[in-house]
Parts: sequence; structure tokens; C-alpha cells
Amino acid sequence: MMASLRRQYGHLVTSGAQLLLLLLGIYLHTGSDWLLILSIMAAISILAWLSALNRLRTIRDTPTSKIASAAQGYVELAGRGYPFGEPLLGQLSRLPCLWYRYRIEQRNTENEWKTTDKGESDGTFILRDETGECVVDPEQAEILTRHRDQWRDGDYRYTEWKLIEHDNLYVIGQFRTQGGSSLEFNTQEEIGALLAEWKKDMPALLRRFDLDGNGMLDTQEWMLARSAARREVEKMKCEAEAQADIHIISRPRNGELFLVSNLGQARLMRHYLLWSWAHLLIFFGTLGGIGWVLQAAEF
Repeated sequence: MMASLRRQYGHLVTSGAQLLLLLLGIYLHTGSDWLLILSIMAAISILAWLSALNRLRTIRDTPTSKIASAAQGYVELAGRGYPFGEPLLGQLSRLPCLWYRYRIEQRNTENEWKTTDKGESDGTFILRDETGECVVDPEQAEILTRHRDQWRDGDYRYTEWKLIEHDNLYVIGQFRTQGGSSLEFNTQEEIGALLAEWKKDMPALLRRFDLDGNGMLDTQEWMLARSAARREVEKMKCEAEAQADIHIISRPRNGELFLVSNLGQARLMRHYLLWSWAHLLIFFGTLGGIGWVLQAAEF
């Protein structure tokens, strides 16, 4: 649930929830109702302020790393976006992109827009800087983009957000490397596992190593089998180490911010700074409103 709330932060701060609460207070207009509504607004504002402030501090305090030299763990990367394999097509526009989110709304008889369908892509794409490239897995990422298209067709309204190829991307999340140089390989364990696998087919094992044909492996024949297993394990190890490293950035397991954006670091910092001030002002405004309601109730 918390991961879902963090991921929907960009929607929550612009959802107009507090405006709806104000309209509800005007409709109910009793002192007790206003006190409850203002208290809810104050709680929402302080939580939103803490959320925006946490994002601001995380972006400001995390140094930008180069892909080739990035440490394993929580990192901040910057580069250009490229498709991973065949380009993805937007759900509504059918135009090439790296990622999309869409929403389809229908206008009802009361002239209100109701969402009839929504969703987003979860395919990976590539982030590339001058030192290398990294696979971005956007699942459960908070994504902020400047690319937003909206159009109407009769009583339907279509909205699509996208990241597109060659976008300058900012990504902060959990970085890991898979491949030969990062491979943890225990030779003895692998030899034991391979011999255990061979023992499952004893007739084949005897055909290979029972030199005297007595239907069992003596010490010398068993040492021969171990030597053959060691050679195969060393070969597998060399093949694995020869594979190129693959860098991946994805959602941190400990709940830290996972953000992908084409707005740039400086603009993101301004974005969250403005929202933190806005929520703080709303918080103090609601406290003033609560004081006014309590004072009015005394008369």
C-alpha cells in the first residue's frame, strides 16, 4: 500500500483533494464539520510536506555516478534514454516511446469526466552515459515527464504521458551489476553439484569411469570422475566470466525513492521545493482556520 502511495505521489499532489474538502465544508457549513475537514486537510498537508521534503533532500544529497564506476547499491544516474530492443509504442498514440502511461475518460450526463480505462507500460529501456549503459526497470517507479498529450473525441478524453528516445533522463534507485566480473563462483560446491547430478544416472556414470567393468567405482575411478567434473566446472566458470556485465537500476527493496524523470535534477529540486512550501503554507492556513472555527464556537 505504501509503495503504491509513493508511486502515485505525482498524482496526489495535483489531485485537488484539499479543494474537494473545502467545497465539502462550504456545502455542510456547520462548525463541527469545518473542524473535522480542516483537521483532515492539516494532516494531509503535513504528510505531503514531509514527502516532498524527503524527495528534495534525497535528490540534493545523492551524488551523480557514472555507470561504469557506480557502486552497487543506491545511486543517482544521468544520461540519455534508448529503447531496449524493439521500440515500444504508446497505448493511445501508437508512437515510439520508452515508457507510457495513459488514461481514457468519458463525460457523463452531469458533464463530469469519469475514468473508463488507464494503465502504463512496464517494459525496460536503456540509460546511456559516456561511460556505459544501464537497463532501467521502471516497475513501481515514480515517473515525472514533460511529455503529455491530450485530445478529445466526442464524449471521450484521452491523455498519454511518455518518455521518448534520446530524452535526457535522471534516475535514482537501486543499482546492481550482473555478469562475469560480479559472479560469485564456489568451485568445490559446483563440482559437488555436478557429481550429484551425474549420480542420478549411474549407468551412464559407470560407462564413463568404470574402467575395470566390475559395476562399481573404486577410489581411483572416482578420482577420475572428480577430475572430469572439475574440468567441466572450470570451463563453465570461464564461459560465465567471459560474459559482458549488465548494469540494472530498479526499485530499492527498503522503500527508498525510485524516481525516473526527463525534467533534470535542477528542475526536480525546484519542483519539490515549491511543493514543500505550498504544503507548508496550506498546513499553517488550516491551523489558522481551525483557530477561527474554535473562536467562533465560543460566541
